[in-house]
Amino acid sequence: MKTLVANFSKQLQEALNIARQAKVASPKRIDAVLITGLGGSGIGGNNVAELTAKAATVSVTICKDYFIPAFVNENTLVIVCSYSGNTEETISAMKAAMQKKAQFVCITSGGKIREIAEQNNFDLIVIPGGFPPRSCVGYSLVQLLHVFETKQIANLHYKKEVEAAIKLLDEKEEDIKHKAKLFAEKLHNKIPVIYSLGNTEGLAVRFRQQINENSKMLCWHHVIPEMNHNELVGWAGGNKNFAACILRTTFDYERNIKRLEINKEIFSKYTDTVFEIFAEGDSLLVQSLYLIHLTDWVSCYLADLQNIDPTEVKVIDFLKGALAKV
Repeated sequence: MKTLVANFSKQLQEALNIARQAKVASPKRIDAVLITGLGGSGIGGNNVAELTAKAATVSVTICKDYFIPAFVNENTLVIVCSYSGNTEETISAMKAAMQKKAQFVCITSGGKIREIAEQNNFDLIVIPGGFPPRSCVGYSLVQLLHVFETKQIANLHYKKEVEAAIKLLDEKEEDIKHKAKLFAEKLHNKIPVIYSLGNTEGLAVRFRQQINENSKMLCWHHVIPEMNHNELVGWAGGNKNFAACILRTTFDYERNIKRLEINKEIFSKYTDTVFEIFAEGDSLLVQSLYLIHLTDWVSCYLADLQNIDPTEVKVIDFLKGALAKV
């Protein structure tokens, strides 16, 4: 897993090369976008939906279930994200959208979804296979940005910004790893409580998922300001076993920053472990990729501190095996 994390900038470069070669049809009328995918295959959808929130010309909905919303029709673009191509929930949602005659772009390394896409002449972007899906977010995220641009849903000038992120990550790699080790030590033997501000919840979700899978730890996440209307009261039951970890960008809204300062005072009444992880970079996309990379390293170093294998996910394999018998 450490090798995969270390190669993130190389993956981003390869993802750019794939996007340049991808054949995505010219846009037809699109009234809405539905991105369907789960886990490591689907987290890129969360991030791209937030990154394009201020630029997207239509609504973007994330689907992480067997079913699809009723609004899906022939003017809906359904982007199917499944790394293996065999995710049963995603296949179910895809088939339901096919019945609604939706438009499709499929992002996968193969499997059943690739077969369906080829049989039906759907737009298909094939990414490299054979890795844990959670280690391949760079592939899917870049392809999603490419689809948004090609289909004229939103344009973030993503190629230039991804190239800037690659340069930044390569230059800062040792510093990123050093910071990640320090943050991992703060979270060791604690229950991480991850917060983000405003429209960057996908980054907190990603960090939580990586701690779950790589570090084999339970944790949770929430977002400011929503948590100020519910979870903040719950900190009355907090204690020193909790660690409040806040993901920050320079694009955080000023009122949310003021909220955060008050929140930190409240957290500090119940735990000694309250800290922020600051992004670097000149754009929200670059900062997002920076935080994804840094927090991936944190999850690996947490696994080291617990002397566990970050790659192993036997419990998920067991679940899939048990479902296959039903």
